[in-house]
Amino acid sequence: MGIKLAETAGFCMGVRRAVDMVLEIARNKGDKQVYTYGPLIHNPQTIDLLRKRGVIPVDSIDEIQDGIVVVRAHGISPLERKKIEEKGTKIVDATCPRVARVQAIIKKHAALGYTIIIVGDKEHPEVASLLGYSSDSGIVINNKENIDGLPPYDKVCIVAQTTQDSVKYRKITKEITQRFPEAVIFNTICDSTEKRQAEIKKLASEMDGIIIVGGKNSANTQRLAMIARDHEASAFHIETAEELKDVDLSECKNIGVSAGASTPNWITEGVIDYLTHNQKGKVPGKLRAPYNLWIFLVKTDISSAIGAGFLSLASMLLQGLSVGFSNILTASLCVYAIHTINRLQSRSFGRIRGSFREESYIKYRGIYMTVAVVSLVLASALSFVAGPAPFILVGLVSLFGVLYNINVWGKRLEDVPASKNIFTAMAWAVLTAVVPQMSVSLEITCGMVIAFLFVFALVFSKSVLSDTLDVQSDRLLGRETIPVVMGKRRARTLLKGTLIFAGIMLVAAMFAGCVPSLSLILLTSVFYIWICLELCDRKISFSRMTLEGLLGMNYVIAGLSACLWFVVTKM
Repeated sequence: MGIKLAETAGFCMGVRRAVDMVLEIARNKGDKQVYTYGPLIHNPQTIDLLRKRGVIPVDSIDEIQDGIVVVRAHGISPLERKKIEEKGTKIVDATCPRVARVQAIIKKHAALGYTIIIVGDKEHPEVASLLGYSSDSGIVINNKENIDGLPPYDKVCIVAQTTQDSVKYRKITKEITQRFPEAVIFNTICDSTEKRQAEIKKLASEMDGIIIVGGKNSANTQRLAMIARDHEASAFHIETAEELKDVDLSECKNIGVSAGASTPNWITEGVIDYLTHNQKGKVPGKLRAPYNLWIFLVKTDISSAIGAGFLSLASMLLQGLSVGFSNILTASLCVYAIHTINRLQSRSFGRIRGSFREESYIKYRGIYMTVAVVSLVLASALSFVAGPAPFILVGLVSLFGVLYNINVWGKRLEDVPASKNIFTAMAWAVLTAVVPQMSVSLEITCGMVIAFLFVFALVFSKSVLSDTLDVQSDRLLGRETIPVVMGKRRARTLLKGTLIFAGIMLVAAMFAGCVPSLSLILLTSVFYIWICLELCDRKISFSRMTLEGLLGMNYVIAGLSACLWFVVTKM
């Protein structure tokens, strides 16, 4: 099955701006109540998450008490704004700039005596807000039939709802100008809407089926589905990937996927994951078994355990230590246990539908927790045999890992900004680089420092890169990862700087005699992460699960490179 995701799918500028504004307010609201006058955007999953952050949508001004009122992206009429101001409530305007432009056009021409004709859906909140600027001289029409009943007007100004069908708007304005040749016409359809609609038409002509992802109450999402059907494509409008279980796609060899302007990325990614990993014929027969095994390892976090083992192997060889299988097993078991326990204990677990790991973790929660606890006990036992220092280190890493999501004295480690990325990298570096050295000697060697920094850089880079794909959901859930705190652009700059530092460090350490020539072959891991950084910018070609698996392969590459170096140097 071929799957193509539309480049324009997901939040438009106005929606992204409104969501970001609300999240910033929710973060710093203190004891104040935050309201949105009407749902902020037409996506029930996002509204539900905002509600859990203390942002309450209200349909009536009478419901608003003391606090902060956010004007949603669709805007409100001047009369509604005045009523809110009279309540003495603080107003934060998140009206989309494109909508604000239409409001300004209407206000100006209404003052000049024009009759305002708005082409759009009369019941849509944006249209209601636009009518409020027309000084009672506004008329809403939605089809050519409405034009015949219009009385003669001296001056006419025509605007469109920003999410209107561009083709439909051109046809209607043509009809209007035949009756009112002097009419002033403004193309107020958002550029994002036009691009989204044009891309759907193109996809509909190329694909066997089209899936439109977004709220059932979203006008622009409904319009995308209508456009696809008008082009004789099999179109399915869904809100989440779960709805695909009832959709027969067996006859579709190529599927196009797009999403409305109010649809978050993680929901669309969940659809891509489902299509990629739940349809027959997705992988050639000979490769199907290993592919499915790889996906299983990624979904269950066993791949993380394997990656930690490979990094432990690479670290021991980088330090010139004898390879100890118990050290590899300790790192693998401890990493698996901590990752699994953290997922199960996280406050955000299960709050976002669509995560490729979520269904398995929810369904087999008891099994996951049992295996994690057993793994932690085994890791502790192995480290105890290795000596007091390894045992203490593994114990401390395990303790901080288990307590990461637990409320201790009113505080959680996960609430510390950027803690996830930094603590994860430090834990992996201690388990894979420091514990093996402490099993042999308590001496802090140059090789151990280099191995620690190398592992830290790899794990930190993978963690940050993975989180750049989850910025929308992390912000909604209140997780302050580095991409959320710094922004995606600065996070990418930091990531590149980290990789450059790791590369220079490995080369310099070899020439300084701190580590063997193995450091040069480990540069492949640095280059691989850099390549993944570029691939993530082109993520339309991959499902979220596949990208996560590709990022984790970096640790395996490091271990296999170390093995190759070891074999070659012993020949």
